[in-house]
Amino acid sequence: MKFNYSVTEDDKEMIAAPEIPSEFHLLQESETHFSSDTDFEDPEGKNQKQGKGKTGKKGKKERGILGGFGRMNGHHQQNGVENMMLFEVVKMGKSAMQSVVDDWIESYKHDRDTALLDLINFFIQCSGCKGIVTSEMFRHMQNSEIIRKMTEEFDEDSGDYPLTMAGPQWKKFKSSFCEFIAVLVRQCQYSIIYDEYMMDTVISLLTGLSDSQVRAFRHTSTLAAMKLMTALVNVALNLSINMDNTQRQYEAERNKIIGKRANDRLEFLLQKRKELQENQDEIENMMNSIFKGIFVHRYRDAIAEIRAICIEEIGVWMKMYSDAFLNDSYLKYVGWTLHDRQGEVRLKCLKALQSLYTNRELFPKLELFTNRFKDRIVSMTLDKEYDVAVEAIRLVTLILQSGSEESLSSEDCENVYHLVYSAHRPVAVAAGEFLHKKLFSRHDPLAEEALAKRRGRNSPNGNLIRMLVLFFLESELHEHAAYLVDSLWESSQELLKDWECMTELLLEEPVQGEEVMSERQETALIELMVCTIRQAAEAHPPVGRGTGKRVLTAKERKTQIDDKNKLTEHFIIALPMLLSKYSVDAEKVANLLQIPQFFDLELYSTARMEKHLDGLLKQIKFVVEKHIEHDVLEACSKTYSILCSEEYTIQNRVDVARSQLIDELVDRFGHAVEELLQEGEEADDDDIYNVLSTLRRLTAFHNAHDLTKWDLFGNCYRLLRTGIEHGSMPEQIAVQALQCCHYSILWILVKSAEVTSSKEDLLALRKTVKTFLAVCQQCLSNVNTPVKEQAFMLLCDLLMIFSHQLTAGGRDSLQPLMFNPDCSLQTELLSFVMDHVFIDQDEENQSMEGDEEDEANKIEALHKRRNLLAAFCKLIIYDIVDMHAAADIFKHYMKYYNDYGDIIKETLSKTRQIDKIQCAKTLILSLQQLFNELVQEQGPNLDRTSAHVSGIKELARRFALTFGLDQIKTREAVATLHKDGIEFAFKIPNSKGSEYPPPNLAFLEVLSEFSSKLLRQDKKTVHTYLEKFMTEQMMERREDVWLPLISYRNSLLTGGDDDRMSIISGGSSSKVSSIRSKKGRPPLYRKRIDEENVDGSWINRNDSIQTPGPLQTPQLTSTVLRENQRPAGEQMQEQESELSSESDFMHNPQMQMSWLGQQKLDDVNRKDRVGINYMKVRAGVRQAVRGLMEDDAEPIFEDVMMSSRGQLEDMNEEFEDTMVIDLPPSRNRRERAELRPDFFDSAAIIEDDSGFGMPMF
Repeated sequence: MKFNYSVTEDDKEMIAAPEIPSEFHLLQESETHFSSDTDFEDPEGKNQKQGKGKTGKKGKKERGILGGFGRMNGHHQQNGVENMMLFEVVKMGKSAMQSVVDDWIESYKHDRDTALLDLINFFIQCSGCKGIVTSEMFRHMQNSEIIRKMTEEFDEDSGDYPLTMAGPQWKKFKSSFCEFIAVLVRQCQYSIIYDEYMMDTVISLLTGLSDSQVRAFRHTSTLAAMKLMTALVNVALNLSINMDNTQRQYEAERNKIIGKRANDRLEFLLQKRKELQENQDEIENMMNSIFKGIFVHRYRDAIAEIRAICIEEIGVWMKMYSDAFLNDSYLKYVGWTLHDRQGEVRLKCLKALQSLYTNRELFPKLELFTNRFKDRIVSMTLDKEYDVAVEAIRLVTLILQSGSEESLSSEDCENVYHLVYSAHRPVAVAAGEFLHKKLFSRHDPLAEEALAKRRGRNSPNGNLIRMLVLFFLESELHEHAAYLVDSLWESSQELLKDWECMTELLLEEPVQGEEVMSERQETALIELMVCTIRQAAEAHPPVGRGTGKRVLTAKERKTQIDDKNKLTEHFIIALPMLLSKYSVDAEKVANLLQIPQFFDLELYSTARMEKHLDGLLKQIKFVVEKHIEHDVLEACSKTYSILCSEEYTIQNRVDVARSQLIDELVDRFGHAVEELLQEGEEADDDDIYNVLSTLRRLTAFHNAHDLTKWDLFGNCYRLLRTGIEHGSMPEQIAVQALQCCHYSILWILVKSAEVTSSKEDLLALRKTVKTFLAVCQQCLSNVNTPVKEQAFMLLCDLLMIFSHQLTAGGRDSLQPLMFNPDCSLQTELLSFVMDHVFIDQDEENQSMEGDEEDEANKIEALHKRRNLLAAFCKLIIYDIVDMHAAADIFKHYMKYYNDYGDIIKETLSKTRQIDKIQCAKTLILSLQQLFNELVQEQGPNLDRTSAHVSGIKELARRFALTFGLDQIKTREAVATLHKDGIEFAFKIPNSKGSEYPPPNLAFLEVLSEFSSKLLRQDKKTVHTYLEKFMTEQMMERREDVWLPLISYRNSLLTGGDDDRMSIISGGSSSKVSSIRSKKGRPPLYRKRIDEENVDGSWINRNDSIQTPGPLQTPQLTSTVLRENQRPAGEQMQEQESELSSESDFMHNPQMQMSWLGQQKLDDVNRKDRVGINYMKVRAGVRQAVRGLMEDDAEPIFEDVMMSSRGQLEDMNEEFEDTMVIDLPPSRNRRERAELRPDFFDSAAIIEDDSGFGMPMF
């Protein structure tokens, strides 16, 4: 139906319809009778209602863009816009919705049947249906018949419809669609909606469509009905307000004295109130019709989007008209839906409730609901959907603000508290806001005003900071202070940036009556303070939250600069005092020394604060002399490194202080080493401590500073040589000496790479490296595990650094420094990995001298072993250690999968990228090693059913899976693997004679796991190679001991069908897989039958993908069981002809064309059989559909339009319980193929089997 701009009397006679059929009236429990009186006061006369069944007078205003509704093929034009259907106008969205609705109202007043027919077609077309409801259908057909007719008019291959289509135009369409309905009701609220015709017809149509099994109808009509309901709620609210105003006017007039009372006005107000009451009753009846006829059924629809629409709109009703809707009768639907299985629906529930809890006046009405569903809401803070969890926390925060102390228990609050440590930042921030509202919000205005003038520890933030420290300690997650600060940053930024208060709490003595902070509380406060400084200076979340550093806005950048200046100015003065007070506490000092890295160091010079810099350097030097803990020394070294940056003017001052400190340490170290070496075995603990403490400090500084001019390598090397020769060096001294030597070598290398070094310098460095590598290799046999592990890690690092990678990037001059590990060193490294990485937990516990390890120690030990394995695997990946060494690693893949599976798998992937053939040889070598170990344990007669043999086969299967699906790329590697496996199996003959199987013959059973990765022609080649090792006697033997050979031969002789696919397709496996994906998941037993049916060929089975069907293959219609079985001779003959002519087919276009022509002929015959079979069952299916649509009050809804984005997961599972509408194919689908049978109707299977003698999909 199209829009026209003028309507003639002939036109009206042509399309006029009699009274609407009775089925279009509201089908509710009680029939609604509408009043014909006026409603609101309307000075413009809009409130003059039409009589029942009659149209009102035509308005006098000018026609808008759309004009009136008239002839279907009119060609009138106005304002440059041709007559269009209402759907097209709304879809374009270029016209003001007010004018669109006004034009429709004018047309309705002129000819309501025509206009209403246009509105009906509008809803039909908004559902994506191409059908049109004609005046003839409107006149003679019932509601259900029209809907069924429209169901059959869907002419789309895709299940997409306007509400689900992608693109900006369709996103805008949804808002335009909703706006049209709202404006339509608003413009009709004074008269048309009370004429017992328009609303009656629209609500009846939407009710019928919402019961449809077609998702598009159901979704669109539900959205329209819910928006219609929202508009009616607004009308009802306005009526209620007018009734209250009229009542007040009536009461005021009646209370006047008799002389001043106007009786005619009293009668007018009384009559007006009566009319308003009648109108409100009619609106309420309409709303009840929509609520009971649509909402009550659709809020639990099978489609999540429909359920979400219902819940979203009922939230709007309760907020808009709380007096009518905010009660338990309506709230229960929201409460029940909190348990919905889809996060989208749960999210709508929470947002609807948030809009209610935001209004404090509504709290009393929500009290019962809160008590009933509070536990569910609190539990949703742990929802698996992060968006839902965030909104749940926000809702709990609103409930907390309701004012009732009993609304949330302490247990409820604790459930939210711990979420501030969540890795998902929106969840953590929402929980931080809850924590802020609960603990840090000050509710006493008088006390707040009194405290506002105070500063420091007596400021309002003083007690709040103490409370934050107590919360952090009670949470017992001390390593996550940065997460806690980040969670509170948006809600409590003022508190967290009050560094003046924090430092006063730490530095000043408590006043009388104030509780003294404990050591533990002071440590926690310092940690929190450092985290707030980092957050302010870096302006991004800590590691683990967020996807990375985002670009700051100009405002955020300014705030960051201001915060950095503020904290620098404060802590330049405060930090030396804090270090002085806590200099003996290692944990506090390590945290405090992180602060300078966030300074704006220019302030030392620009603000003339050099004296505070001297105080800081003095305190750092004191800390270095006091402590030997690694964390403290590393923090001191890093602080010196930052302060020594060349871009700052303070660099010289700091460099002098650092040099003086190093001079003292080196001098002390030299004397201590001499004394220790002179004492020898008679050295006491003081001598050992002097060397160790000084060496610890120097090693920590050598990591970040170039100390090569002090030549620390010499004394460290002397300590290591003495320990190796005499075996009496303490392990910690040996570990630190190794590390210090390593740093010395790296710093010399850095200087050699930066400037062109002489050949003599490079040779000297090479000699130093060679000497140190020899020492590390000797340390691998040390009795102390820490020394061995340190030596191993340093060996791996140095071999990596001084490998062939060294000369990359134009550093050819460093070629004399390259080292390649010899076989003995590679063997020692591999042995170390075997002895210290692949060990059982029991062995590890015994090596820990019987100490009972807790969970943290076990995790730390595992982390250390993973580092050792990863260091060695890097040597393999970068071709520093021979690849065959990886065989000893790969063979542990299954046994240690949980601990090292990811590392081994990545190593396997990288080695395959380097050399596929060598990697395949390594894989088969690892399997051979496992097999040899098993033979040594159990003897040559292996139990093929034992767990050990099954484990080797499972490992081989896992290895086979790593070759992927592209057999062309891995062809040579897989063939080489089989060749090595065959040679291993027959390498050692049986000592008893050739009639006995070789000892390694059972390995062929393991090798058969890789047969599926061979191409068909390669299987023949491998089989030919296998026959070279076999005698005629072997071919005839059938005893159990020969089963591995029989099994392996069968794996090479069978399974050719699957490989023919890859050959004929020419490697284009993606096209085949995409076709298969459209078919859906095949039944399990069907897959098994296909694998066993090896007589059929790929060419025969290729028919099954010629024309993909619209539905998934059902479980009860397997074509394999019904294929006509041809004589075995014909099958063998065909198979032989295929084998012989395969290459000809691939390269002979004429043969391809003749084969394709034959396929087309077979396809036509098959289509004829399908059409005949389809016609036998189609009539019965349609009758069943009609009965289902009319009689089934609460059907089980299933999508019948197979959407390209989301098909049904498994329609076959619902076969016994659900009847699905079988939509006719579209026209373009009919052009491709005849109608297909409904495979969800068992009658089609039972009635005629002949139609299923061909592949279906």
